Amino acid sequence: MAARFLVRLLGWLLTPVISLLGAFLGAWLGASIGESLASSTAAAWTMLGLGAVLGILAAWAWLRLLRRSPRLQRTLAVAPDGTPLAATEDEPADQS
Repeated sequence: MAARFLVRLLGWLLTPVISLLGAFLGAWLGASIGESLASSTAAAWTMLGLGAVLGILAAWAWLRLLRRSPRLQRTLAVAPDGTPLAATEDEPADQS
């Protein structure tokens, strides 16, 4: 029971971790490219831009994979949009 809870908790944290890893990779690549630039401002913008772009792309790719994989959704106990099922079960049903 505790192991299952731990696996689900870590699965829910995968989305922000993957985004952070993408952003760090982009910033590292941007810094590597930026060191050859003459202007430190251009180097900083290069690092910031690549970090942001790769962070967003990593999150997009992860959520796309999550939406397309029912097995991954069941394993991590999340809805197709990445919301933990435990969070959605507590919400009252829409009374339309």
